[in-house]
Amino acid sequence: MSGRPDSDLPPDTRTAEDLPEPPEADDEALHDEALHDEALHDEALHDEALHDEALHDEALHDEALQDEALQDEALQDEALQDEALHDEHLHENDLDDDSPGVDARRARWAAVGTGVVLALAGTAAAVLRASGTAPVLVPAAYACGASVCALAAVLGARGRTRRALWAAVAGVVIMALGDQFD
Repeated sequence: MSGRPDSDLPPDTRTAEDLPEPPEADDEALHDEALHDEALHDEALHDEALHDEALHDEALHDEALQDEALQDEALQDEALQDEALHDEHLHENDLDDDSPGVDARRARWAAVGTGVVLALAGTAAAVLRASGTAPVLVPAAYACGASVCALAAVLGARGRTRRALWAAVAGVVIMALGDQFD
């Protein structure tokens, strides 16, 4: 033992007298360091707030773009549905056999076709009977019946289908009378 009271203690358990004195801290340096730390903290908070605000603005912008895209898509879907309904309505009118327009058109074509066919048949019969030995009344009856059937075709083309029907019947009756005289 060296005679010192703490010489028998291990080196890490030295007394306070043996430790070197800490350097005196300068109060002004500590104050500047605290201000600097506080400024860094405030700047970090400000940067974080700006970042959060930028993220919020970006989210709002993205949401607005998404809403606009959804509105555009909804308008396009609505336009396509309107177009499909319009097309469906057109096809319904074309394919619907019970509609008045389709029935009227069919009646006109039927009246015109029937009148033309009967007029051609009456004219052919009048020409054949006129060239043969039949009395003069027979080809005249066929010719008059053919002209009444031609009138039926004209009436049918103008949409007067009921009158065209009766004219066609009258023309056939007149041609039948001519056949009776033969």
